[in-house]
This record gives sequence, C-alpha cells and structure tokens, in this order.
Amino acid sequence: MAGYRSLQQLTLPLGGLTLVCGANGSGKSNLYRSLGLIAAAARGDLVAALAAEGGLPAVFWAGPERTTREMRRGEQPVQGSSGRREAARLRLGIAGETLSYAIELGYRADDHTSAFVLDPEIKREWIWAGGPFHPRSLLVQRTGAVVERCGEGGPSRPLALEVSPHESLFTAVSDPLEAPEVFQLRNTILSWRFYDSFRTDRQAPARSGRIATRTPSLAGDGGDLAAAVQTILEIGDANAFQDAIADAFPACRLSVDIAQPIFRLQLHQPGLLRPLEATELSDGTLRYLLLAAALFSPRLPPLLVLNEPENSLHPDLLAPLARLIAAVAERTQVWVVAHADALITALEAIPACRLLRLERELGATVLPGQTVLERAAWRWPG
Repeated sequence: MAGYRSLQQLTLPLGGLTLVCGANGSGKSNLYRSLGLIAAAARGDLVAALAAEGGLPAVFWAGPERTTREMRRGEQPVQGSSGRREAARLRLGIAGETLSYAIELGYRADDHTSAFVLDPEIKREWIWAGGPFHPRSLLVQRTGAVVERCGEGGPSRPLALEVSPHESLFTAVSDPLEAPEVFQLRNTILSWRFYDSFRTDRQAPARSGRIATRTPSLAGDGGDLAAAVQTILEIGDANAFQDAIADAFPACRLSVDIAQPIFRLQLHQPGLLRPLEATELSDGTLRYLLLAAALFSPRLPPLLVLNEPENSLHPDLLAPLARLIAAVAERTQVWVVAHADALITALEAIPACRLLRLERELGATVLPGQTVLERAAWRWPG
C-alpha cells in the first residue's frame, strides 16, 4: 500500500494466520480498508468506495512527500517541499502464489473545467504470474484507457479499448476464454470475506431473522445466522461446531426451529425448560455465535478477514475464540485485526501466527524491525 491515509509506503508479509495489532491510531483500520478497496476494484465499484470515504483528497497520504533523517530525529520540523516532484498517486497491490495484482489511481488531468475534477481516476493496473514482480511475468496491463495482454513471446495484444477511467480492468475484460487470468483473479478476490463489527443491538439483523435458504457462507451483516447454522448442522462439521459452542458456553448447544419459512435460532442451556431465541441473547453471546457461524462455514474463502472480533465479548470468551481462529487457519488464510491483549496473547502463541505490531512514525504507519529483504519482497510494476 502506498499513498493511502497513514500508509505512506508499507509492505506486509502475510502468513496462514496473520495478526495485526497496535495502539489506537497506528493504522490497523487503514490496512483493513485498503484490502477492502482491492475487493471493490474486483466488484467494479472502487470509485464509489473511495467517494464514500470522502474522495481522494480525504484518503491521500497527508504527510510530506519525503522525510529526512533530521525530521525523524526531531532536529527539523516536518514540512513539505516547495513543489511535488511526483504526481499524487494511490497504489494498492497483492502478491499471491499464482497471480498478483496492483492498481494505481490519481486525479484527472485532462479536464480542469469539470466539476468532477477531484474524482479518482484509474491510471494503471497490472496482473502478473507468481509473487515478486518481474517484467517477464507480466500477463495483463492497463495503461489509461487500454487493457492489453503481455508476454507469450510476442507483441502485446489489446483486450479492451476506450476503458472508462472509473472502470477497473476486471469489469472491462470479462471473457474467461480470452483472459482466464483476469477471470480467475476476479473470482478469487470476490470470494474474500470480511467480517467487521456484527450488530448485536435490539434491531440487529441477526435477531430479526429472514426467509431461510441454504447458506454455506454467513452474510456480512449476520442476518442469515439461523440459516447458516442449519447449513452447518446439515452439511458442515456439526459435531465440531457444537463442541465449539460448548467450549465457550459449557453444556450448551444450538438448534434451529425450521417449522416456519423464517428459521429461528435456539440456544439450549442447562437448567432452562425452553431454549433461548436470538431476540433473548446477550450482545456478547450473539456476537460469539455469529463469529462461530462465520468460522465454521462449509464454504471457506481463500481469505477470511476479521476486524476486531473481540468487541463486546467477555474476556472468558477470548480463549475459545482464539481456538476457533486457529482451527480455521489450518484450512484457509486468516487475517485478524485485534486490540485486546488477551486475544493477541492467545493468537500469538499459535506456531503458525505471524504477528505484525504496527506503530506510527511522523504520521506514517510502519512495521518496526522489518528487514530490507522483507521490504524488497514487493516491487511496484511500471
């Protein structure tokens, strides 16, 4: 990430289980949002997503273009240069084992009379094979309004012409036979799942219920919780799921009343003559059940992102939550943004966990102790 809020220039090495932590204001939320912007590019609504954040003026790195040693030592005030050496750019990218992607955005430069001159414009995009970028690994690139295929031992071949500056190559090139790497990467990114602050108030979607259909993946708002639980009980690992519920709430189990089209979640507790429904559960209990249903999904995504899952949970639930996350990380890639010390400690003890503890230096998010080789693992195309 480069040029996005506090992410002046940051390369993060991710593992099977990546734990991101740091003080308030260190940039954890910016990392979460930047990954969401890449998903928005695959959906085709990146410009709208940036507009919802206030547009480029609100999301661009607001610090100096370059910092000096004197600034970092406090011997010189933090200040900008008399004029920018480079055009303002927002760059986001991911490196995967098989396919990688990067995108560069900036201001429009051709029409200063338009009222929409501050709208973000996609300048360039790249897709290449493997992780570290090399010119010979480049498969598809977009420059301005043209998307073209590269490599294959011959000249570049256009895939799309006159692409709108607000349109990603993922929406401009959609033929799986003509550009299979674009099709494959788009489907991979669109299958990522983000879970951020499930609502647990009285009007929360998970409490009201909705018409039930088979639900192999819990929705982001948790409104299909009962259907997701029933799907786990039918085609998922029902025994392990019930064991996880009992791990957090001893001797309890979940069931679903399927007598009506709107399924009703039921929590059976020892000593009670009837089960409790979602409308009766405490905020913390409901939130844990939502997380359990998300993590026990029969259809796990290639990347599952949890943003501060510990919110509103009792400290006693953090150890069971860590065990849930550890089990899922054995089956897919998991990224957790956390601030609770108990959860951080429990996850850090997992051998496969990669801990990234962020700090701020002159307003920029940094990863202390990062080696030169780790920073050099990412090379911007172009």
